[in-house]
Amino acid sequence: MNIGEAARRSGLSAKMIRHYETQGLVTARRLANGYRDYAEADLAVLRFIRHARALAFPLEDVRRLLALWRDRNRASADVRRIALDHVAALEAKAQAMQAMAHSLRHLAAHCHGDGRPDCPILNELEKTP
Repeated sequence: MNIGEAARRSGLSAKMIRHYETQGLVTARRLANGYRDYAEADLAVLRFIRHARALAFPLEDVRRLLALWRDRNRASADVRRIALDHVAALEAKAQAMQAMAHSLRHLAAHCHGDGRPDCPILNELEKTP
């Protein structure tokens, strides 16, 4: 199937499929005219990538997970380690975002929000971090 059909059936854009191909995550067969030709197995890989990316796995982790998925002699402990490391990274990001939201909420509470030009939010933003 061509890239348009692969995109439709995988839920990815053709541009993202080409990107994943340049990253070495998927390899399409090339026809004599140079067009990409995708098989059902390629669709499974593309769906795997789409799902992993929807869970916010970085590309390098997607690469590692794909390698483990393809390896029928894999240790599930390796997969679990990647997943739990990712959970820890997500939780750290969530905590950092909560801290940012708290800071902004505090600044907004101290902003008069009226016609005066003085604004603690802008005063804080102009400071060197």
